[in-house]
Amino acid sequence: MSTELKASQKSLYEVDFVRWIETTAEQLRTQNYASVDWQNLIEEIEDMSRRERKSLKSNLIVILLHLVKWQYQPEFRSGSWRGSIREHRRRVNDDLKDSPSLVPYLQEIFAECYMNTREQAADETGLLLETFPVACPYLPEQVLNSEYLPK
Repeated sequence: MSTELKASQKSLYEVDFVRWIETTAEQLRTQNYASVDWQNLIEEIEDMSRRERKSLKSNLIVILLHLVKWQYQPEFRSGSWRGSIREHRRRVNDDLKDSPSLVPYLQEIFAECYMNTREQAADETGLLLETFPVACPYLPEQVLNSEYLPK
């Protein structure tokens, strides 16, 4: 690939990301592999995986946080908490359906997410950290079950 072509691809990637995607897709579709900006394409594909994992983790923490607050602050229960739990469950379940390879990742990060949740719940509720169990009181299946709310 010529230096000039590499420079023009690099600048397209930096100047107009959407156009770069469209150009790259067309190059792949027409099997014009010599013109593909492989370095940026590979980085973007790797970033996609990281973004999916971060999104899963973030949504899981939101669910856990609202479940903990639901359980430990029943006097503040609201439709917005219930709605947030439902929305983030839907997101996680959609992600797991679309990418079943994320299921083992969810199992891997579940305890870590709960530990983050525990600290955030203490901050948000004003309750002592010790109020919340060290081990997650919910099973992953409960956390993702659209009907489950702790007592």
